[in-house]
Amino acid sequence: MQEIKFYSGENIPLELHKVRIVQKLHLVSVERRLEALKEGGFNTFRLSTKDVFLDMLTDSGTNAMSDNQLAAMMRADDAYAGSQSFDRLQKSVEHVLDKKYLLPVHQGRAAENILSVAYVKKGSLIPMNYHFTTAMAHITDKGGQIAELLYDEAYVINSSCPFKGNMNIEKLEEVIRTHGAENIPFIRMEASTNLIGGQPFSIQNLRDVRAIADKYGIRLVLDASLLGENAYLILQREEEFRNSDMATVVKAMTGLADLCYFSARKLSSSRGGGICTNDIKIFKELEAFIPLYEGFLTYGGMSIREVEAMAVGLYEVLDESSISQSPRFIKYLVEQLDSKDIPVVKPAGVLGVHVDAMNFCSHIPQQQYPAGALAAALFLISGVRGMERGTMSNQRDENGVEPMSDMELLRLAVPRRVFTLSQIKYVEDRLTWLFENRHLIGGLKFVEEPPVLRFFMGKLAPLSDWPEKLMAKFKEDFGNSL
Repeated sequence: MQEIKFYSGENIPLELHKVRIVQKLHLVSVERRLEALKEGGFNTFRLSTKDVFLDMLTDSGTNAMSDNQLAAMMRADDAYAGSQSFDRLQKSVEHVLDKKYLLPVHQGRAAENILSVAYVKKGSLIPMNYHFTTAMAHITDKGGQIAELLYDEAYVINSSCPFKGNMNIEKLEEVIRTHGAENIPFIRMEASTNLIGGQPFSIQNLRDVRAIADKYGIRLVLDASLLGENAYLILQREEEFRNSDMATVVKAMTGLADLCYFSARKLSSSRGGGICTNDIKIFKELEAFIPLYEGFLTYGGMSIREVEAMAVGLYEVLDESSISQSPRFIKYLVEQLDSKDIPVVKPAGVLGVHVDAMNFCSHIPQQQYPAGALAAALFLISGVRGMERGTMSNQRDENGVEPMSDMELLRLAVPRRVFTLSQIKYVEDRLTWLFENRHLIGGLKFVEEPPVLRFFMGKLAPLSDWPEKLMAKFKEDFGNSL
């Protein structure tokens, strides 16, 4: 896509869509926001949207659908079996992802569950470029373990490395030799690595992983949930594909994987998910689990209307102007925050802006969840709901030991076609003020801690009266402003 320049010299992202349906937002008082935090146990997942102004918790299921997707939902064929809607979805998967066989599931983690049930057993090891919370939970639930195999540069917050999601090829071969190929049911590559700042991998790296997989006879699984955005950054950053197009890059990635799975809540701006492959043996290995865990083979636990929306949304993954909107907004906000010395993951990735909480809140020990505290503090002073991606998002081991995360990030998701530039600038303004007053932020502790995926529903409490002090400073500086 050609870069659009402004005569003024400003470098701002331009929306290539128009708004036709709007949803009213609410910006409540800072006093009410503090009450909401207390009611929700200082966990942004537990906040009600009636108290949230800008919801940057996630891009999962929150991307704006297109007019064509909404129109397609009206022609749904609600048959339990043999639905024409599924036929249309299957054709879109074959056209866009270049895979003949499709198993529908109700969302991405359902696909992870089926892959884990089918392939993971006690003693299994799954090498991956980096874990995702639900993927790791399903693997460990079945007795398996994961091995995160990134290059050291991936953990550098302020970096110019274009592909921090690349798998470390030397470490991959070492892990296979150490644990034995027979104990490794598959290698998992995630496009793009969610928990280290939405960082992409290159096609050359995926080729190298494929070569190792072939050498040892191991399946290569691609989590394609953010495939479109990974493809867009390949067009921007990988020299071989600089003059290519989205369709070519997407098929180059999916063609290197034995099977792909995805959350349609991300990939196609709809709901649902799927597992797809060209290998009939893999298809037959997984087929029986769909009616057991999800639904019949032509709907997989989804509404047929969502099947229609997914079919159209997959074609839109190939539209660079549609896919580029979110990464360009993210890049703009990253650059604005970086210009004010606010620590953010660089280079800008996909999914959202990732603020380095360990640097932002360097006075808070990691055991006191600085990313969770920063998420709570930002909501308090702005109504912006972000998400902790750090130690809270980890889980304790079998001995109850809490591993410290490699990074402590506040993720501010930027779903496709949802926010305006003025709203992005509001986030920049409030983060700037918070950074200047960061010394007022304190730590958190768990008071209710679920054993698995605790970041979803756990409750926390502040270790001091820091929220009240932060609110008082906000009111001193902003008066009666919301």
